[in-house]
Amino acid sequence: MNKTVSRTSDTRLDTVSRIVELEGITPIMFDRYPGDNGTKLEWHQKVYLKGSTLVLPAANIVSFLSSHNTNSAPKRLRDVRKYKAIANSCLSFTMTYAEDGSMDIPFIRNGVQVEMGVPKDDRDEVSGLWLHRSVARLEKGIPNPKERPVLPLPWGLRFKLDIFPNKEIKEQEIRNLFEEGGIAIGLGTYRGVFGKFRIVRWD
Repeated sequence: MNKTVSRTSDTRLDTVSRIVELEGITPIMFDRYPGDNGTKLEWHQKVYLKGSTLVLPAANIVSFLSSHNTNSAPKRLRDVRKYKAIANSCLSFTMTYAEDGSMDIPFIRNGVQVEMGVPKDDRDEVSGLWLHRSVARLEKGIPNPKERPVLPLPWGLRFKLDIFPNKEIKEQEIRNLFEEGGIAIGLGTYRGVFGKFRIVRWD
């Protein structure tokens, strides 16, 4: 009896899907770009919102895992000769998104989504956001004053992570990048000082 040998496979069966929850261990800072250099935002407008809920775009986590140009986890933590291949593998074979399927991952605090109120002066009493002022020095010592919002502890993020079948990177290495990178660089802006986190759920 002749048997037909299938030359295709349903790789969907091999996709690894995880719920990942991160817990902040330092406050997180934001500096949302308005889309052009001519638009000036108030400090409290530099966050990411979905309605009134504070969110982190999934693209920020993609950048954390795969960026070549900024301080991603592979660039910061892996061999200089190999980090680009690792970053490319993360970009190609992982997908990150909110539990509702959107690309906006809500911040959570004590299991509840963090909502933003109406900021007054230097603080938003509902979310706890506060204004951080600093002055960076540009070339030739030109001062560059910065006003950016900071979300205090406690904060967390819970999202879905899909890892597609591949021969380049394994789940354990991706988890290692989250664990090590959460301490070394974190999320948000002014990373390394703000935005550090640890994994509290991976299942």
